[in-house]
Amino acid sequence: MLVLLESLAFYRNVRIGFLIGAILAALLYLVRTLELLGPVIDTREYPIFGPDVWFLLLAFVLAATSALLVAIALTVAEAVRGAREVSTERVE
Repeated sequence: MLVLLESLAFYRNVRIGFLIGAILAALLYLVRTLELLGPVIDTREYPIFGPDVWFLLLAFVLAATSALLVAIALTVAEAVRGAREVSTERVE
């Protein structure tokens, strides 16, 4: 199993996905909390915590899902690339 993961560059893809997800979540969180696009009309009540904590939790979920999607996409692309290399080696 480890050989398969290494041949698909899975660990590299996970690191890239984590980086992209963290950057995306941080940017969107800063846009929301610093009101970079203007003030937000707060007509909603946020139970237990304030809106900043809820948006921080949403940023974490966004970072995790974005990282997963990027890692999967890169791994599938690597698998397709590897399959094409194997098929051209067999033809020759």
